[in-house]
Amino acid sequence: MLAGFSFTLKADGLANTEAFTKKTDSVIGLERLGEHFPSGEGSPVEIVVKQDDVARATAALLTVENISSVEPVVAGQKIPGLPTPPVKVVEGKVLLNATLKVAPDSVEARNTIPVIREAVHAVDKEILVGGGTAVQYDTDVASRHDNRIIIPVVLVIIGIILGLLLRSIVAAALLLLTVVLSFMATLGVCQLVFEHVFNFAGADASFPLFTFIFLVALGIDYNIFLMTRVREESIKLGTRRGVIKGLTVTGGVITSAGIVLAATFAVLGVLPLVFLAQLGFAVAFGVLLDTIIVRSLLVPALVHVIGPKIWWPSKLQYENIK
Repeated sequence: MLAGFSFTLKADGLANTEAFTKKTDSVIGLERLGEHFPSGEGSPVEIVVKQDDVARATAALLTVENISSVEPVVAGQKIPGLPTPPVKVVEGKVLLNATLKVAPDSVEARNTIPVIREAVHAVDKEILVGGGTAVQYDTDVASRHDNRIIIPVVLVIIGIILGLLLRSIVAAALLLLTVVLSFMATLGVCQLVFEHVFNFAGADASFPLFTFIFLVALGIDYNIFLMTRVREESIKLGTRRGVIKGLTVTGGVITSAGIVLAATFAVLGVLPLVFLAQLGFAVAFGVLLDTIIVRSLLVPALVHVIGPKIWWPSKLQYENIK
């Protein structure tokens, strides 16, 4: 529970050089290039402006702190000693390349994109800002937006399904609460392990959503398996005896399935990509937490404490035991 209420997982994206669990030759080469050339020269920010706004847009871009230079794309190749080719104009528009002072795939570079857009939109609202860094920034923004939308929607749909299946609002709410608590506790442990054990720089912005989808899908399966049996036994034995009988019958199967599934996802940890290693650890730990602690101890204990009222508003709450 403490892990669930204290997680501060840093999931604001990873630079390409931080996407591997070990340093590769390509990462080393990129670092060497950054030592001798401007960091952002290999992947500049691309700005599409009207021909008449080139001068003003360039001046606005140069006021941004992390931009070192701005050059228009020319109609030809620049050759030392020869006149510079004219600026390339397509349908009255010009492409400007803005070189960043920082690595173009870094979090700092991505955070510069909204500053750049604000600067050029002061010149013309129709100016477009693109390039690899802008794509990464927009992807992160979309991922955070998806987290705020998809997670609540999924929980509502699952709550409705559980309520209809168990014919109980209280039971559905309780199971949803345990699923959310298990998910938050997993993120809390991930933060501690990723930062202090594996020394990862952070996590991809989509990591929480992928972890949520896997853990909720698997956790709800175990919930349904356990609670449908508990409900059947409660009709014959009463809620408190029924939960003990249901746990006895299904506990071994749920735990065994969880261990097998956790071992399967743990295999992702041997891959050299940080995202897959993180996802493998999170799902493996979350499944074990769900099967061994939440589904085997926490849920049965809460149902036992609440008693027959767990089945409200169905008639089973009155426990007319046969």
